Amino acid sequence: MGTTGRDTEIKILLLEDDIDLGETIQEMLEEEGYSVVWVKDGVEASEVTYNQKFALYIFDINVPEFNGLELLEALRNAEDSTHTIFISALIDLETISKAFNIGAEDYIKKPFFPEELLIRIKAKFNLYNRDILYRDIRYISKTGEIYKGGKFIKLSRMQMELFEVFIKNIGKIISKDRILEETSIRSFSALRVAITKLKQRLELDIKNIHGVGYRLEAS
Repeated sequence: MGTTGRDTEIKILLLEDDIDLGETIQEMLEEEGYSVVWVKDGVEASEVTYNQKFALYIFDINVPEFNGLELLEALRNAEDSTHTIFISALIDLETISKAFNIGAEDYIKKPFFPEELLIRIKAKFNLYNRDILYRDIRYISKTGEIYKGGKFIKLSRMQMELFEVFIKNIGKIISKDRILEETSIRSFSALRVAITKLKQRLELDIKNIHGVGYRLEAS
């Protein structure tokens, strides 16, 4: 097994029923120092997620028993916020849109070079493993913990999704549509309420850019 310079292994659940592709991805990731659990159907994947905790899910969609979309939707409903990448031969916009709406963060269309998946995973964990400081707030990306003035803050799943969108895009204007895509918030009115509550909870300087979206001010 190769080394990546990480202090601890990053554990990945791979759901893929294509034996050749599954073996290729597992071997490649393990050579890079990741710990990979490979399953081949939705039921087995569901059972594994109850018994083990993962840093990342990589799900195919068309797999036996129940598909990857159904699996992720069930996990999100159970407040499992594990980072998720879909790999699929399905390229229709309806499927891709649903994947992001239920909580996926990336979608790779088959066929693809396995190295492309590796590049995206490395980029993802380079971001997630870095602490983010914002005024008196410290966000520990690796664990998802938030501290304000040194005090631990617990957010609901929806608030956490919204917070992550802003804290990872400080100073950038984020469209309302993008926020809805990346969170479980389902309407613009609900988004306004959620942002107001988040601002009050963490004293975030979030500005409404009229007709465009929102921005977490850098200073």
